Amino acid sequence: MEEINKTEIRTLIEAEIRKTEVKIEGYEEMAAPVTPDSAIGRVSRMDAIVNKSIFETSLQRAKEKLSQLQIMLGRLDEPDFGRCANCGLPIPVKRIVLMPQSKFCVKCSA
Repeated sequence: MEEINKTEIRTLIEAEIRKTEVKIEGYEEMAAPVTPDSAIGRVSRMDAIVNKSIFETSLQRAKEKLSQLQIMLGRLDEPDFGRCANCGLPIPVKRIVLMPQSKFCVKCSA
């Protein structure tokens, strides 16, 4: 990969890291325990518990994505970075940023 592309990728990954960190903060607030002493009613409490579970799942996924983005940022200077592990062709920049855990291009991942 050319140095210009690596600079672009670094910028995009760093921006995605910042966005993911903000999402994590929001999910942590929304996944807070539902206190039993709140006077919200039984049905509302059940909704709150279900929503808490959804936010916990979203929080876990966001943390995994953040970890993968940080790994990709650390691997940026490796010679084979950005190349498909199967066919060796360049992986599109947007795919690297949106799916940092993928080591394959779209064609090879199907």
